[in-house]
Amino acid sequence: MNLFRLTGDLSHLAAIIILLLKIWKSRSCAGISGKSQILFALVFTTRYLDLLTSFISLYNTSMKVIYIACAYATVYLIYAKFKATYDGNHDTFRVEFLVVPVGGLAFLVNHDFSPLEILWTFSIYLESVSILPQLFMISKTGEAETITTHYLFFLGLYRALYLFNWIWRFYFEGFFDMIAIVAGVVQTILYCDFFYLYVTKVLKGKKLSLPA
Repeated sequence: MNLFRLTGDLSHLAAIIILLLKIWKSRSCAGISGKSQILFALVFTTRYLDLLTSFISLYNTSMKVIYIACAYATVYLIYAKFKATYDGNHDTFRVEFLVVPVGGLAFLVNHDFSPLEILWTFSIYLESVSILPQLFMISKTGEAETITTHYLFFLGLYRALYLFNWIWRFYFEGFFDMIAIVAGVVQTILYCDFFYLYVTKVLKGKKLSLPA
């Protein structure tokens, strides 16, 4: 495993932990898109079905289990334990406009037309746009809490680091996965505006707001 993948995984894990701690400590999920979290839970579920069929390493299996468990724990906190604090009035992104096209694309463009491979491809495509409901929610409310922006930053950093991971693997291992790379580029582009605002505002102690 190269450094880019390791730091990418750690950034991803940091994002998830930051979000869970934010909700648990504040006893509130205000400002958090439940729809984005459902999409991420769907991403991990469809991507890691190979847990039932293969074993790569203890690290690999552990990270997959942690991602799945944390994703469903987050959904539980938002829609059950702290449901009263969930801002459904602003979390209005039509997720079917993401899931349906992504599902169709996964059937049409994949490495192998088999159930597990199609579901893995679906998860890669879906992850690239799963953050849209959260960004849409921030644009509707006008601003985001600082801790929420830290969560988004580490989530975007994870994706950017994985792009470098693919470049490293291409040059040193001759490995090239067009589906993962294109999806990663799309996801990173979605974060570009946020990254700029994070550096110019949040790191200077100001609140972040996205244009409506």
